[in-house]
Amino acid sequence: MISDLLLPDPLRAHLMKEARNAFPRECCGFVEGTVSGAHARATALHATRNLAVEPDRFEIDPAVQFALLRRFRGAERGIIGCYHSHPNGRPGPSARDCVAAVEEDFLWLIAAFDEKACETATVTAFVSTGHAFSPVRIESPSLDRFEAPPL
Repeated sequence: MISDLLLPDPLRAHLMKEARNAFPRECCGFVEGTVSGAHARATALHATRNLAVEPDRFEIDPAVQFALLRRFRGAERGIIGCYHSHPNGRPGPSARDCVAAVEEDFLWLIAAFDEKACETATVTAFVSTGHAFSPVRIESPSLDRFEAPPL
């Protein structure tokens, strides 16, 4: 099971910007990267349109998911997780998140954005165990230390 995630600073900043721009709705998308044992490395974020009607929910476009799965077939990198924001500022998985977390060893990043905090969001990571979540430690290397593996 994944226990830690390398999330480069530019990707964290991009996720926080998406959360701010989507407010008061939730942003969402996929995390591209690699997994080796208990260690994951994010190499890109793929934003998707939030198809949910309710502003406090997210629904990722399945067409984007299938397109990404086809794109990464046979590649070293792939979709290792999803992300979304919590405009209520809560950094942990919601009850709805727990119900949706059915794929084991799939990362969930949450950008908890609070209107009062305006410029900042707290980014947390969890891994699905198939019926619950376990927290994942995030390490954020700076851009000069980050090297994405070749396709």
